Amino acid sequence: MKKYLIAWLLSLGPLLSYSQQAADSTLRQATLESCIQYALQHQPVIKQSELDKLIAERTIRSALSNWLPQISGAYNIQHYLKLPISLLPNFSNPSSPERVPVTTGLANLSNIQFTLNQNIFNRDALLASRTADTYRRQASQSLVDNQIDVTVNVSKAFYDLILTQKQVDILDSDILRLERSLQDATNQYKSGIADRTDYKRAAIALNNSRAQRKQAQEQINGKAQYLKQLMGYPPKAELQLTYDTLQLANEIYIDTTQLIRPENRIEFQLLQTQQDLLKANLQYNRWAYLPSVSALANYNFVFQNNEFARLYSRNFPNSLVGLSIALPIFQGGRRVQETRIAELRLERSRWDLTNLTNAVNTEYQQALANYKGNLANYRALQENLDLATDVYRVIQLQYRSGIRTYLDVIIAQNDLRATQLTYFNALYQVLVSKLDVQRALGTVPTY
Repeated sequence: MKKYLIAWLLSLGPLLSYSQQAADSTLRQATLESCIQYALQHQPVIKQSELDKLIAERTIRSALSNWLPQISGAYNIQHYLKLPISLLPNFSNPSSPERVPVTTGLANLSNIQFTLNQNIFNRDALLASRTADTYRRQASQSLVDNQIDVTVNVSKAFYDLILTQKQVDILDSDILRLERSLQDATNQYKSGIADRTDYKRAAIALNNSRAQRKQAQEQINGKAQYLKQLMGYPPKAELQLTYDTLQLANEIYIDTTQLIRPENRIEFQLLQTQQDLLKANLQYNRWAYLPSVSALANYNFVFQNNEFARLYSRNFPNSLVGLSIALPIFQGGRRVQETRIAELRLERSRWDLTNLTNAVNTEYQQALANYKGNLANYRALQENLDLATDVYRVIQLQYRSGIRTYLDVIIAQNDLRATQLTYFNALYQVLVSKLDVQRALGTVPTY
């Protein structure tokens, strides 16, 4: 019995492991910060950037290996079907000008060769040494660039989903108010206090709110899936957002007196890194006039014998050491053209920096203008929300007292609902425009 129990538990092991893995890959409380952190750990673009960084490191190590000794080996075995013939002087008759054909070599030959090569100066290896840190910096900056994109996109999608959820909440409250109003209008109609147009108007307004609520609820599903996609979140897993509206309202402010510094932008830093690589490439082309110098050592095992079975019984080894210098003398002007191309590319990259500087300044001014405008609109709507709430409360009391008509109640309800919706939409616009300002300044937090 114990054996069956153990076997059953072992069979459940993979399932338990999978369920544990699935639980670890979801969020219990999906705050904005946790969503961003999750995206930075699971988003495919971030994973690709991390792999690109590892690839860059391996590529650098591969290039730097040219400075290390290079050892190679070779093996060769051959059998002569007909031995080679050499024409040698006639040693029996030194005065004769004729050459005597002499068979040379043995029928079976085998070589085992070991070669050691050490670069002393090589412009390819020198370029790898000088640009190793630059390539590492470029890979790290590309990762940061993608992290900023993911942070901004996830934040905007998070705010958008919150806005839609708040719209549903507002419409839910509006539906409750309209249901009460419909009940009041129906009771007054039955009591003969009001005519039937009041409760019909209430029914129309209620149906409209229910339709809007249904539409907003359907949008939640699509926006939630979009947020999951940006996060690298399992599509079928539940994502329950956790947020505090008051906290969001307190996070809308930003210092608008900050000065724009293009060098803080990751795009600017990437261009600077690219410019450093172009400078190194220019120097590399200028080094084309320099020789390549390397030292070498060679050791050969040479086995020869007419009998194949005894081929490796006799060895005639040889070895050598040497210095190799390769000097390019004339290449048809290719070196001059390659150097000029490198100079032009470097000059072009300087204009890229100038263009980006101008674009960053324009982007900041536009983002700042949008932020200030959205902030002013939000503050105005914040006051309107208080006013609309108070107006609806007073008119509702007056209607129940018979002072106001039901048409006034409907207008007040519509104003309150519209004010609530526009208020939260304004809050969303301020939060998004704040992100745009932070991105323009190069101060987007990546947690």
